[in-house]
Amino acid sequence: MYCRIQYCSPMKKPAIFLDRDGTLIEEVNFLSKLEDLRLFTFTFDAIKLVKDSGFLVIVVTNQSGIARGHYNSEAMHSIHKQIQVELEGAIDGFYFCPHMPDAQCACRKPRIGMIEAAKGDFLIDMSLSWLIGDKKTDVETGINANIRSALVLTGYGHEHRSSLTKSPDIIAENLDAAVRDIIAINNGLRPESSQNCRLPNPIK
Repeated sequence: MYCRIQYCSPMKKPAIFLDRDGTLIEEVNFLSKLEDLRLFTFTFDAIKLVKDSGFLVIVVTNQSGIARGHYNSEAMHSIHKQIQVELEGAIDGFYFCPHMPDAQCACRKPRIGMIEAAKGDFLIDMSLSWLIGDKKTDVETGINANIRSALVLTGYGHEHRSSLTKSPDIIAENLDAAVRDIIAINNGLRPESSQNCRLPNPIK
């Protein structure tokens, strides 16, 4: 398991665990070059809203391109540093799995090793935490970690929506819409933008 931590908060906070490719940034198959990095147009505002609402923002990302030899960990860290620059340092931690899908490691999603590592580094209120991603493995990771999950329809979201075997709590067009729905739910309100799915009851 490998992780990259920015800082550790002394106060217990809920977290938004974020998939990277296709959710936080545009999907690029085995992203390895800074010039190919593209944040979605809504990413900055969505992350600012998350931070302003009192959440930790923690990226959990499968990066098998390292094991496949497409790029090394230094190239990946350079991309994470640039994401931090463009988001004005808003990401609290980056956690990544460098292993192949068949490695049977503890960290690759849908296993929860990266989330467990984050729990060891931050004081996280898991009862109010969420995982947002564009793949069914992200939904399954949230379920396995016993937190709520949101599927976004960017990246592979549309494709994976049709093959889901477990239902996310919400389905949203993109990260911005998902964040707004999550904040509404955590404040005891019904979300307005989510598409038909297993909507949770508002938290009391």
